Amino acid sequence: MTTRRTILAAAFAVTVAGPALAQQNQVLRIGVSPGPHAEILEKVKPLAAQKGLDIKIIEFSDYVVPNQALDAGELEANSFQHQPYLDNQVKDRNFKLTSVGLTVNFPLGIYSSKYKSWAEIPDGATVAIQNDPTNGGRALLLLQDKGVIKLKDGTGFKPTVADITSNPKKLKIIEIEAAQTPRSLADVAAAAINTNYAVDAKIEPTSAILREDAKGPYVNVIAVRTADKDKPWVKTLLETYHTPEVKAFVAERFKGQVLAGW
Repeated sequence: MTTRRTILAAAFAVTVAGPALAQQNQVLRIGVSPGPHAEILEKVKPLAAQKGLDIKIIEFSDYVVPNQALDAGELEANSFQHQPYLDNQVKDRNFKLTSVGLTVNFPLGIYSSKYKSWAEIPDGATVAIQNDPTNGGRALLLLQDKGVIKLKDGTGFKPTVADITSNPKKLKIIEIEAAQTPRSLADVAAAAINTNYAVDAKIEPTSAILREDAKGPYVNVIAVRTADKDKPWVKTLLETYHTPEVKAFVAERFKGQVLAGW
């Protein structure tokens, strides 16, 4: 009899505890790079909690480890990279990862200390771009998007100067280290400068004379393991990220340095 009572009590305890446990929020470990990505997720966190998600923000200073950790199951998602970077990581490292939604863009700009608009740039002027394939290609794609040059078809996200097929203004395009592009402004008509280097050099990102659109190919993404992409929590996470409150926070906090890409 004692044994039966013990079993019944245990069963009753499980029955009572079951609903309480079910009400606990699902934990999501999300890897981010320090700075805007982390700050934005802090804004998302209380909104997600209202929908049953407990976001744990884990910061990484390295751009490779967040994908390794996600692929290994040490994270549920990450938010730090744009689609071309993720595509390269998946191809090079055979990660089983998929982007499930857009976040923000750190727009690349073309800046000038001599001219106030692109229309003022003279024919034959010198324009500096970054000398690494990813950023230099991004600068060339920006110039093509704005109608300045044309590139060969099929160059993807890493075109080079050799891929230019049309250059009506006969611009001289030189390649330099990305970190040196702000310093080059004294010597060139214009330079392509990444947002982080512009901010470091006290250059206002909104002063660019040409600038990527908020929803261009380099918008950052939320990535998950491919096996998880259709799970309910993914949809809920995106719903809480893509809210008017978060978009307003991005606009107010970053003053155009970071743009909402959704």
